[in-house]
Amino acid sequence: MNVLVEADGGARGNPGPAGYGAVVRSVETGAVLAERSGSLGITTNNVAEYQGLIAGLEAAIELGATSVDVRMDSKLVIEQMSGRWQIKHPGLRPLAAQAAALQNRLDHVTYQWVPRERNRHADALANKAMDAVGFEPRPATTATRLLLIRHGATAYTEERKYSGRGDVPLSPSGRQQAAAVARRAAALQPVAAISSPLSRCVDTAALIGVPVSTDDDLIECDFGEWEGMTFADVRSSYNEALNEWLASSSVAPPGGESFESVAARSSAFLTRARAGYPGQTVAVVSHVSPIKLLLRDALAASDALLHRLFLDAAGLSIVDYYPDGGVAVRTINDTAHL
Repeated sequence: MNVLVEADGGARGNPGPAGYGAVVRSVETGAVLAERSGSLGITTNNVAEYQGLIAGLEAAIELGATSVDVRMDSKLVIEQMSGRWQIKHPGLRPLAAQAAALQNRLDHVTYQWVPRERNRHADALANKAMDAVGFEPRPATTATRLLLIRHGATAYTEERKYSGRGDVPLSPSGRQQAAAVARRAAALQPVAAISSPLSRCVDTAALIGVPVSTDDDLIECDFGEWEGMTFADVRSSYNEALNEWLASSSVAPPGGESFESVAARSSAFLTRARAGYPGQTVAVVSHVSPIKLLLRDALAASDALLHRLFLDAAGLSIVDYYPDGGVAVRTINDTAHL
């Protein structure tokens, strides 16, 4: 099925109260098949425009579309997604990656710039979402601070085994580490904690002393057939597959999940966290892969970082995300509390 996606986004104040809108139409009849819109809290026009594109692509996929013609009045988004312009702003790279991951699920996608008057439906949805924000913009200097915390150690951690979706509990030493990093995080006064649903993260987050919610997008990479194996075990039994996995973030372990897929999840989580906690500090308790991918994007680094950065159990990394799209990495893998 071939559909047309019209998308838009905007912010009043740039940064300011923001929203997005997207419309999916039948190419043959022009009939509206789906509408999507949402408020984003405080952010920039460009972030909101990318969110409109993402919402439109998601809606098209839900409808079973295989071919999508995207039309937007954002020259920046159209040119960047077409590959003609570089994505220089680090705050937009994760959103572009999320849109690209959705694009890869479709057989064919085209991008076309149109004047604003030809994008009125999506523009109206975006403005309605902006109206719903209902609060004054915060100063552009107020950042959302994420305390990125790896859970305390488990038996698999201590044995250096791949530990993905299996719900391996904290070990006795891991519980001590969790208590230590929780005290450290609590001193930074987060308003809430968001955790992977796996118990090793939930149990770590619960010790911080703030309300805890879970987010499935924070779960660890699915290592498939490598779950519970050491690197040496994998090298011995899956040498060729391991080399391919190490060489490309698009390759998944047998029966597992690629880092590109984890990156799309992490990016989606980040968007929600920034919108939900503007100007606030939030503890995020997760696993090695999602945290590495968040740090990769925050640092505007290459995929090489994924296999060179070591994150200790109960290590703490801190990243500030500003409403204007700016990002400041304050610390990585701090373990002074252990």
